[in-house]
Amino acid sequence: MASTQGFKPLPQSNVPPTPSHQASSAQRAPQNLRTPSNRKTIYDRNLNRTRTAELSRASFAYLFSEMVSYAQKRVTGIQDLERRLNEQGYPLGLRLLPLIIYREPVRTSVRPNRILPVLQFVHGPLWRHLFGRTADAIEHSSSAINEYMISDNEPLVNQYISVPKEMNQLNCAAYVAGVIEGVCDGCGLKAGVSAHNGGTEMWPGKTIFLIRFDEGVVEREGLLEGKK
Repeated sequence: MASTQGFKPLPQSNVPPTPSHQASSAQRAPQNLRTPSNRKTIYDRNLNRTRTAELSRASFAYLFSEMVSYAQKRVTGIQDLERRLNEQGYPLGLRLLPLIIYREPVRTSVRPNRILPVLQFVHGPLWRHLFGRTADAIEHSSSAINEYMISDNEPLVNQYISVPKEMNQLNCAAYVAGVIEGVCDGCGLKAGVSAHNGGTEMWPGKTIFLIRFDEGVVEREGLLEGKK
């Protein structure tokens, strides 16, 4: 279980959800692909068409439980299972990054390349895209300069997973940790991300995502700060 002692809050992203943008249609798919009767494929859809669409929780719960069951096959322990969930989420983070940036307004549609902007991107736009709300907190460790925490008091991915008593240390939000790691790597900020149980009396399901940036990232950040 991760402790929040020694961490200080950071400014959070409070930018409201943004309106959709017009976008040109993508090129049509090759003619040798099967197409529906209206002759339109997924390549004809506007990228903003489904930006506000929501997936039913029942569908999500079923799909995610199947993903956990698949990852659970032939694992050697809890850490191995969380590693596999992390690896499943990593490619999603890499692909969501350019899509969310594309949907942002022109004045903010820039790929973040500094630590704090990346954390605010994860806390705000990424969390809103995945869960319809922002994360609950961003904190910076006062003892380790390369460690940050993003907290979620009620992670959706854990609400429909029944964890046996002998696996009470398991946190299936490791999948979301993989998504965060993919976003950080996509921004050029190499990091390792892990999910930890941080339950309290008020929020028993609270999860803390611990983000450890590589030393090279921190060194570059210090150089950029020195140039200001």
